[in-house]
Amino acid sequence: MLRVRVTSYGLTRNPNLATRNKNMTILDQINENKRTEIAEAKSRVSVEELMASPYFKRKPNSLKAALLAEGASGVIAEFKTKSPSKGVINETAEASEITVAYVAAGASGLSVLTDDHFFGGSFENLAKARFANPETPILRKDFMLDPYQIYEARAHGADVILLIAESLTKELLLELTLKAKELGLEVLVEVHSAEELEKLNPQVDLVGVNNRNLKTFEVDVQTSVRLSKLIPDPFVKISESGISDPESIAQLRTAGFKGFLIGETFMKTDDPGKACKEFIDKLK
Repeated sequence: MLRVRVTSYGLTRNPNLATRNKNMTILDQINENKRTEIAEAKSRVSVEELMASPYFKRKPNSLKAALLAEGASGVIAEFKTKSPSKGVINETAEASEITVAYVAAGASGLSVLTDDHFFGGSFENLAKARFANPETPILRKDFMLDPYQIYEARAHGADVILLIAESLTKELLLELTLKAKELGLEVLVEVHSAEELEKLNPQVDLVGVNNRNLKTFEVDVQTSVRLSKLIPDPFVKISESGISDPESIAQLRTAGFKGFLIGETFMKTDDPGKACKEFIDKLK
């Protein structure tokens, strides 16, 4: 397997983070820990080293085009092994095997978690998914706060980055968007409220509505339906989290959504690839 040098380094964790400030939301805790991780990563691997990755030479795949293709399922199948709300979801999952099964099942794209501390993700999983699925668009699912992370995403074979509007100012979101476009990556901006839509800029490719409140981790699929009419038409709409049945897809498609990011529904089963196939088959 093609190996990227930067997949091997470890990141510092902060075990006292959750107790330091009881008023911090889960998202606050994740972002504070992420800043520590970013500083550690920068001290270990330079941007120049990241740009030396073989993946900088490949042309990224377009998630936007995949979702708009005729007959596309729209399913963006996610690989993750745990979450703050559910704990361990699937500790024996293997990234190459499951993502290949997702693509064979008809997934339009893949999402791979790279946050280790809260979600059990890794760059190794991203690299494995990339190597095993060279033609499939892959989203690096993480909490992006610094341009350095976009170089990381490119270096490990991602095609798309996620920017969470709630975590970023409008100015920083624009800065990160422009850096991603400079490096040839597409941008998915995640929102949870009408106010966050004001942070969008014309360079964004896709807008995702997270049905999970990142402050409380409560889930409501109707969040996507409520916000759908407020998202400008040029943006491809993606509904994220809490989608557990094919019937929900019909309602979301009617509301204008082209993409449906689904992870836990598949990953909690004994055979995520099979679960994905059965789900997509019901959409036809």
